[in-house]
Amino acid sequence: MTERFDIVVVGAGMAGASLAAELAPRASVLVLEAEERPGYHTTGRSAAFWTESYGGPGVQPLTAASGPPLKALGMLTPRQALTIGTSDQIAEVERFAETFAGIGVEVHRLYRTELEARIPGLKPAWTHGVLEPSCSDIDVAALHQHYLANLREGGAQLWCRAGLAAATRAASGWMLTLGDGRSVTCEVLVDAAGAWADPVAQLAGARPLGIAPLRRTIAQLRVAPFVPASLPLVLDIAGRFYFKPDAGRLWLSPHDETPSVPCDAAPEEIDVALAIERLESVVDWTVEHVEHRWAGLRSFAPDRLPVYGFDPAVAGFFWFAGQGGFGIQTAPAAARLAAGLVLGEVWGEVDPVPFAPLRFGG
Repeated sequence: MTERFDIVVVGAGMAGASLAAELAPRASVLVLEAEERPGYHTTGRSAAFWTESYGGPGVQPLTAASGPPLKALGMLTPRQALTIGTSDQIAEVERFAETFAGIGVEVHRLYRTELEARIPGLKPAWTHGVLEPSCSDIDVAALHQHYLANLREGGAQLWCRAGLAAATRAASGWMLTLGDGRSVTCEVLVDAAGAWADPVAQLAGARPLGIAPLRRTIAQLRVAPFVPASLPLVLDIAGRFYFKPDAGRLWLSPHDETPSVPCDAAPEEIDVALAIERLESVVDWTVEHVEHRWAGLRSFAPDRLPVYGFDPAVAGFFWFAGQGGFGIQTAPAAARLAAGLVLGEVWGEVDPVPFAPLRFGG
């Protein structure tokens, strides 16, 4: 028996779960997840922070609009972010501060003495920085579970181990075939498949947009001296590393973006070693042990902005993809914006035009 839904969402990570939670009270919704559990890939491997500069000025409106609902849900814990540079990078630091101050982000220029007070053991080369007081840690697991609970409470169904195998568009809507042979029909097919966004689009007969999965590595380290809980999220102005404390340990990334096929990403030893080498160029800490390492795929459209909207050539096919490393910190605003577009309404305070797939041509 073929079941019918108004909307089928492919992918149950943060993107698919948040959008389905917004849609569920207004339509019959099915979420398809290829893995045994939702959030197995990128959502479960996030560095878990919210900061308005991350993702650039084009993403900032989504991040800013997501801050109040994340706070209201109790998902944010104050952290602060500090982007640092050397004396050779003064121009880049100043440009960074001016760019984000110009769009309303609270930033403060800091200099050597102030940096030393916030980053114990900071090496002499690092002399300039930009502080973002509003940066917070995100409880990613709790936020994802919140959306999964809400979509179920709204009446949506979640099917795991239910990969999409085929999608055919007819006058009456979509006929979808799953990997286990089941079939469903729907009016709107939403592509929230993360690293698999372009392959899902191809199954549906839509032109791929060039959404590229890039591997990002994170290592959990035990370092000496003990990492203070008050340490801010520290980022390099050149995008070569970031690190933050977590329960007495240090989370460190070389900020790598290695092209990858869609897969269950695994960390490479060379990337962990590179991360440690970069850390040692910043602080005089001793890395005592690499306790854990992991990698996830961050998927970007060619212009590095997310893609939200109906495909200009394939009726009933909706893109909700290309959310890079900022998909979690922008989840509330992005889901609300996209739900309004799916339902043909105007929701939220963020302009959807910069994110429309039409920008890539029809």
